[in-house]
Amino acid sequence: MLAPREDVGLDPERLEGLYARLGPREGENAVCRAMEELAYRLGQADRLYERSEFAEMRDCARALAAIAEQIGMIGLCRIAGDVVTCIDDGDAVALAATLARMARVGERSLYAIWDLQDIPV
Repeated sequence: MLAPREDVGLDPERLEGLYARLGPREGENAVCRAMEELAYRLGQADRLYERSEFAEMRDCARALAAIAEQIGMIGLCRIAGDVVTCIDDGDAVALAATLARMARVGERSLYAIWDLQDIPV
């Protein structure tokens, strides 16, 4: 059975910069809010795909990419951009595959950021 696995692509320096700008408490609050929003948008993207609401899905993926970029999830940001490209190109097969990839990397990225938060910055 094929079990795709890839690096999540985190930029810890982006998180460090966020914590340095906002301070430990506000930095943690901002990261937690971003993680909650990312988890919501990952689920929303799947729901929109199931309903073939591609314009809304495109907006969702763009917002997801922006949030991911802010907290250093560069891999997820890139893949969300790929989802937008698949929608724009009307490539249904690539969209299905890329959406599945975004869900996998998104979940692993959320866990990786959670683990990084346990390390003092």
